[in-house]
Amino acid sequence: MILFACDITFRTRQIAGVAGLIVASLGPAVPTAVAQHSSTPPAINGEGFVTTDDGAQLHYRVVGAGRPIVIVPAGLFLERDLSRLGRGRTIVFYDMRGRGRSSPDKDSAHVSLDLDVADLEAVRRHVGAERFIPVGWSYLGMMVMRYALVHPEHVERIVQIGPVGRAFGTRYPDSLTAHDPVSVTDSAAYAELLRLRAEGSAARDPRADCEREYLVLRGRLVGDQRLAPRVPNMCAMPNEWSIRLEPHQRWIFTSFARGESPGWDRFKLLNVPMLTIHGTQDRNAPYGAGRDWASHLPGGRLLTVRGAAHMPWLDAPEVVYPALERFLTGQWPSEAVHPAASSTPVQ
Repeated sequence: MILFACDITFRTRQIAGVAGLIVASLGPAVPTAVAQHSSTPPAINGEGFVTTDDGAQLHYRVVGAGRPIVIVPAGLFLERDLSRLGRGRTIVFYDMRGRGRSSPDKDSAHVSLDLDVADLEAVRRHVGAERFIPVGWSYLGMMVMRYALVHPEHVERIVQIGPVGRAFGTRYPDSLTAHDPVSVTDSAAYAELLRLRAEGSAARDPRADCEREYLVLRGRLVGDQRLAPRVPNMCAMPNEWSIRLEPHQRWIFTSFARGESPGWDRFKLLNVPMLTIHGTQDRNAPYGAGRDWASHLPGGRLLTVRGAAHMPWLDAPEVVYPALERFLTGQWPSEAVHPAASSTPVQ
């Protein structure tokens, strides 16, 4: 399975078919030219597992050393490419519960957005980071904001990449959503994938089923289809096979839909610099969602990546990596702006 759990609209339809499936001056929130950190960073083991309060085992791996400490959930997708940011700082990648190399889900009671927030706090405690920078990609861009509401004292700055909106099911104007003149998904190949699944292929050979889906759907994550082979292939990890991932996604989507999202009045109280990086051709999380976050938070700025999809670092590495480097050292990327609140959702 390659699609991340943020692809709510497309993925929910698929599951139904298969399973029956960033203001010139921001006051104290503006990063200083040189980030200030406490003296000695904690010693962090290179790789291992964090045990949560309810017994889940979260796989983590540490890259680099020094300050600041950056914690990145969804390591299974991001570690390969974002490891380059570990020069002169500590990056802690971890896999969410039930995903990647972490322990499998037990049942629906052990999968929720609230537990994702608790897991981030468990990882922070495990690595001894008094303050850190969370990097949230996809639905985790929203999750790290929820974390900041609960634990503001531990958050130094925030990075969102392709975040979903504040509230489940928010729709955005057409001008702030992706449009493909021709679908990047081969409809015949997708129909064949569903046909084979209906005949039990996912249960008979889950690895082959995962590889088949990877080839069919990977193009959705990039704007330039020539870059599709660069999308990470997760099929060596049993948690990413459809027989495990589809229940996980149903459960996490249910927790989104049933939970009450905090209002903008609460998020506006966060006095922290937040960089949102979002591609205009993001098919999984609308570009309007990123604009929404950056426009509503006083310390928010938006870096727009034209033509990029849900993995903008693949479409425009020359834009994304320098921006991340600059922000992590305590400066704003010159291209990042505080957008006007023009992304008014339409319900």
